[in-house]
Formats: sequence, structure tokens, C-alpha cells
Amino acid sequence: MRFEGTDNYVATHDLMMAVNAAITLERPLLIKGEPGTGKTMLALEVAKALNRPLFEWHIKSTTKAQHGLYEYDAVSRLRDSQLGDERVKDISNYIVQGMLWKAFESDTPSVLLIDEVDKADIEFPNDLLRELDRMEFYVYETQQLIKATQRPLVIITSNNEKELPDAFLRRCFFHYIRFPDRDTMTQIVDVHYPDIKKILLSQALNAFFEIRDVPGLKKKPSTSELLDWLKLLVAEDISPEALHSQDQHKIIPPLHGALLKNEQDVHLFERLVFMTRKK
Repeated sequence: MRFEGTDNYVATHDLMMAVNAAITLERPLLIKGEPGTGKTMLALEVAKALNRPLFEWHIKSTTKAQHGLYEYDAVSRLRDSQLGDERVKDISNYIVQGMLWKAFESDTPSVLLIDEVDKADIEFPNDLLRELDRMEFYVYETQQLIKATQRPLVIITSNNEKELPDAFLRRCFFHYIRFPDRDTMTQIVDVHYPDIKKILLSQALNAFFEIRDVPGLKKKPSTSELLDWLKLLVAEDISPEALHSQDQHKIIPPLHGALLKNEQDVHLFERLVFMTRKK
């Protein structure tokens, strides 16, 4: 089966080719891009489009590779032994399956999302090389070999917060999601808010890309933040004219807190627009 996008997700031709290349090569698909560009949502929509079960592993700074395989709950076993519970005789009762284990044992081909891999420490990707290569791992406590019955499509996302090891990169098919241009962004908005007034959308996009083009912003607003802002504009019945007011006291767009997330960026935008309009 091939991924050709969905009604709820606007995928570029290059992105669809990347997903299908990973399926053909049977290699993990490494997706990078700005936060809020739909990397995580891609895995959900691919699973839906291909009619595959989805297993989500969201990485934190404390996550270890072992957590994706399994964990041995020694504390529970000790507590049960003190209570005289018969379950302690079978150590398998205290083995907690991780997302890789669940994906490997899926009866049908699945999609495994490893989300924000760059949040973990630098050794995390290397610690998964063998498991992602061979699609198997060993459970030492129960002396079991867990081997994938159906090879899952592995989608790994990264916000580019740190470099990933070369050995890990070599095993992946890579795609960078470029920030959507105005036409693509209009298609994305149309999926979420098909009834939005065209003039409001036009003025909102003007303001949005004006903010993104400000040099020196600590955090540029993302696609998801634009969608939040549009939802607020519609809910509050903000007029299109209010988004580009010539009033010097209303330089910044209304409800800008959905787009600008720190005071430095707010002040920077205000100064730049004030100077531009003064000229």
C-alpha cells in the first residue's frame, strides 16, 4: 500500500514520496522540521491511511532505550512477595511491555511512532540500532527472544535540538518538512476551517507571515499556533481590518498571545512595525 495523504492532512508530494520510500526500503523514516509542522500528526495519518494499528512512544529527557523494549517491575514483585502473593513465582507477571514489543507482536503490519527522539540523551538512538535493524530483542529475565512477526513502519520525529549519531542516521530515510508556503498554508487552513471568511484568512496570513519574517525572533509561530489563532479570531468575531490597524496604539494583532510566546518577541515585533510604518 502507498501513502497518498488524507482528507485531514495536507502532505506535499515530497513528503508522500518519503513515506513510501521508507515503506519500500523497510527502514525507519526520520522526520525533522520546526515544532508545530505536523511531524507527529503524520504518523497518525499514515496509520489511518494504511489502515494499520499505531503504537506511540513519546520520548522524554529521562527516557531510556530499554523503556521501549520492556521494564522489569522489581518493586511490585518485592511487595507481592512480602504479601505472600503466588504471582511472584512467575517473573513474567512483572515484565511490562514497551511500545517496540507491542509493535513487534502486532498481528498486522503497524506504525510505530518514536516521537521527539532528540529529547533523550545522545546515546539513546545508538542503543536502539540493533533492535531497529534486526527487529528483535532478548528478554533476559524470561529468556525470550521477541521477534517482529510483521515489520512495522517506524516513524521517528526530531525537532533538531541536538545532532543524532551518524550510525543511526545511516539506517534511516530522512525527510525535512519545510515550513509551508502561503498556498500550502491556505490548504491546511481549509482542512480545519473550511467556512472561514476569505478576507479574514487573507489578512490573518499577511499578519502571520509578517511576524515570521521578523529577524531575530526567539520563537517563530508555527502552523499549529496559526490554527489556534484563527480559531480565536473566529470565536471573538475579530474583523479583518483589526489585523492590520494603522493605529499606532494597535500595532500588534489582537490575540497575539497565540502567536508570540515571550515578551522579547512581542517588543521586537512592535518596534520593527512601528519603525517600518513611520518611514
